[in-house]
Amino acid sequence: MNDLTLHYHPLSSYCHKVLIAIDVLGIEVDKRILNLGDPEERASHLARWPTGKMPLLMDRLRPVPESSIMIEYLQRHYARPGRTLIPDAPDAALDVRLWDRLFDLHVMTPMQALTADLLRPEGERDARGAAQARQGLSSAYAFIDRHLAGRTWVIGDAFSMADCAAAPALFYAVTYVPLPPQHVRLAAYFERLMDHPSVALTIDQARPYFKFYPGRDGLPRHVFDRASV
Repeated sequence: MNDLTLHYHPLSSYCHKVLIAIDVLGIEVDKRILNLGDPEERASHLARWPTGKMPLLMDRLRPVPESSIMIEYLQRHYARPGRTLIPDAPDAALDVRLWDRLFDLHVMTPMQALTADLLRPEGERDARGAAQARQGLSSAYAFIDRHLAGRTWVIGDAFSMADCAAAPALFYAVTYVPLPPQHVRLAAYFERLMDHPSVALTIDQARPYFKFYPGRDGLPRHVFDRASV
């Protein structure tokens, strides 16, 4: 029996972040899809971790919450030899953690605000909040594009935890705010992300669920063909 269980949903951006890391690190994990709309399942999940957030990693009876903590925990205790997403060098590790945080706060957060707004009844939507979220994404695109000068991945030549955060954040963000043509470095980086095997696998596994994504009209046809639904 596998000691590790990941409670997740295939559409969740933070779940994607951890799923990408699991694949890169070469770890076997028992994956269990959560349906938090089911009262009994929600109660069980709250008993495991009181915030009720997902994903949640369980190492036997030990809960390991929060996506960045999960990735670091998995690397420390379960990664295959030679596989790493956070470097050993302290300053390089800080750079990874910084950019992981920046993608979570400045891309993932406004993207999720736009998703949440679409889930509200039309008469209760927050036009000002949505405009602020779109502006936040535009600002983030600009500083990420500047940072990427001379870099293949966020921190340089190696795919890291920061890229695990970037992939789902950008994948969903561009469905609301497409990448401007002037940000050529960011556009090229986005293509590299989408072509990364672990990212492509995670997106492919989510494909049957994209019909439930509120921003699905912004997904490219090769990812989600609306005519097939």
